[in-house]
Amino acid sequence: MIINYTNRSMIRLFFSFSLLFVLTSLTAQTKMTAKEAAVKIADRILTTTTYEFKNVKTGETYKSVKNLPFSMDVKVSCKYNNWHYTNGVTDIALMELADKTGDKKYDKYVLKNMNFVFNDGNLDFFHRQYDKAFKEGGWNAIRKLSWHMLFRGKRLDDNGPMGASLIDLQMKYPDKAFLNYINQTADHLNYAEPRLVDGTIARLWPHVNTIWADDSFMAISFLARMGKLTGVIKYFNDAANQVLNYTRYLWCPEKQLYYHCYHTDTKEHGVAHWSRANGWLFMAQADLLSMMPKNHPLRAAIIKNFQQQASGVVRYQGKNGLWHQLLDKEDSYEEITGTAMFVFGIARGVKEGWLHPDYIYVAEQGLKGMLGKITDNGDVTDICVGTGIMPSLTYYYNRPTQENDPMGEGPVLRALVEMMDAPKYTEIKAEEQYDKIVVNK
Repeated sequence: MIINYTNRSMIRLFFSFSLLFVLTSLTAQTKMTAKEAAVKIADRILTTTTYEFKNVKTGETYKSVKNLPFSMDVKVSCKYNNWHYTNGVTDIALMELADKTGDKKYDKYVLKNMNFVFNDGNLDFFHRQYDKAFKEGGWNAIRKLSWHMLFRGKRLDDNGPMGASLIDLQMKYPDKAFLNYINQTADHLNYAEPRLVDGTIARLWPHVNTIWADDSFMAISFLARMGKLTGVIKYFNDAANQVLNYTRYLWCPEKQLYYHCYHTDTKEHGVAHWSRANGWLFMAQADLLSMMPKNHPLRAAIIKNFQQQASGVVRYQGKNGLWHQLLDKEDSYEEITGTAMFVFGIARGVKEGWLHPDYIYVAEQGLKGMLGKITDNGDVTDICVGTGIMPSLTYYYNRPTQENDPMGEGPVLRALVEMMDAPKYTEIKAEEQYDKIVVNK
C-alpha cells in the first residue's frame, strides 16, 4: 500500500511539474513583444534558407546548376527558395521589417533570393525542365517541377504576390531582370487574366467564372504597387474597382462577412465564411489605401468599404483573441493566418486614421492570441494549409494545420511589424467627462 501511495504521489508530482512547465512556456510566449517575435521568426527563416539544389534520386546537392548536366531529377531544396505566392507575402513582410527596424539584412535576404532565381545562372536549367515536361505531359506534368509557376504565368498565384514583392525590391534595388518580370506580370493582369464583362477578376474553376476572395490580394497587392512604381492611375482604378466588385458579389450583409466565393453560372455563393479568404480582402484593402493617391476619386469608397469589413470582423473575434477557421463557427479551430491579416489591417487602419482608435484594442487582443501560437524559437503554429473551394463546410472544418510555412509566416510577420509601433488602447474614463455635462437646477 505504501508503494502504491508513493507511486500515486509521484504521478501527481510529475503531472504538477508538467502542468507548471506548460504554463511557464505559454507565459514566456505571451511575454514576447511584437518586435521580439518578428525578429525570431525572421531570423529563423534567414538561417534555414539553404540556396541549394538537390538531385532527388541520388541525394547529391549543388550550390548552382549553371554548369550541371541536365536532369529532370534536380529540384530547389528549400521551401523559402520556391516560386510561390506565399513567399511573395513573406518577402513583402521581411522588407517591411527591414524598414521598421532599420536592419537591412532582411532586405538583403530578399535580394539574395531573387538573384538566386534571376541572376545567378540557375534559371535556364529549370526552364529547360519546364519545356521538356510540358511538351511530354502538358500542364499536369509541370506541377512538381521547381519554379514551374514562374514559367507558367497563367494564374495570379503564379505571379501576383511574387510580382508585388519584386516591385518593393525594385524600388530599393533596381534590376533589369526584376523589371522585365514585373512588366510581364502587368501585361498578364491587363490583357490575359480571366475577367467578367464588368472587369471583375474570376477563375475558370471550380465553375467557369468563379470569383475567389483570395484573388483580391493576389491581384491588388500587385496593382497597388504597380501604381506606386509607375504613377499610372489605371492600376489604382483597377485595384479599387476589384475591391468594390468583390464586395458586390461576395458580401453577406446578414453576417457582415465575405463568402469565400461566388459562382456566376449558378448564381450561388460558396458555403463558407472562411477566415483567410476574409483576411486576404482585408489586407488587400489596407495595402491599396496605403498606396493610392489621397485625391483618388474612389478612395472614400474604399475607406468606407474597409470600415464596413472591420466592423463585421471584430464581431467574430474569439475569447482568446484569435479568429476561427470558419469565422461564424466557434466549433472550428482557432487559426493564425486569418487572425494575423485582421490584426495587420486593424493596426494599420488605426494608425492611418481609417478606423476609430478604439479598434486597436481588438488588435491588441489578436496579438496576444497570436503570440500564444508562436514558440520561443520563433516557430509559427496552427497555420491552415492551402485551401481551395469545396461545396461542404466539412472540408473547411477538417483542413489540416502546419508549422513554419510561408502560408502563415508572411501574414504573421506583417501583423507583428504593424503592431511594433501601434498606439496603445486608452479608455476614456467616465469621471473625466462629468464636467462636460451641464446640469440645469
